[in-house]
Amino acid sequence: MSVDGLVTLESPLSPKDTMDRVEAEVVERGMTVFARVDHSAGAATVGLPLRPTELLVFGNARGGTQLMQVVQTIGIDLPLKFLVWQEADGRTRLAYNDPQWLAERHGLGSRAESATKAMQAALGAIAQAATNSGDP
Repeated sequence: MSVDGLVTLESPLSPKDTMDRVEAEVVERGMTVFARVDHSAGAATVGLPLRPTELLVFGNARGGTQLMQVVQTIGIDLPLKFLVWQEADGRTRLAYNDPQWLAERHGLGSRAESATKAMQAALGAIAQAATNSGDP
């Protein structure tokens, strides 16, 4: 399944281990973690089954503010997020919004190109590090 603007990778690790790595990478890069939401636990509280699914909400005011100074509506898509879940076949997936897609969605054009590229590089590096089966 392909979703517009979403970058999705497969992880050889469990959903929990993948998200633990994502969170560690985010913190190591000096970003702020605002929340780690366990959707599966929430589903369980109302008696509904849901395979492991977690969302990490994080950001860096320096990068996000640069985008919001150009077009404030991008604030609906910030802070940034990573979603990690387990597919029905047991595979683990990690996904995040492509900053370039967000820039296009909000009509930023080239006005925030450097901030967008920096976000793309950071998110890609975090995703690669988190889904690498070698030592963290």
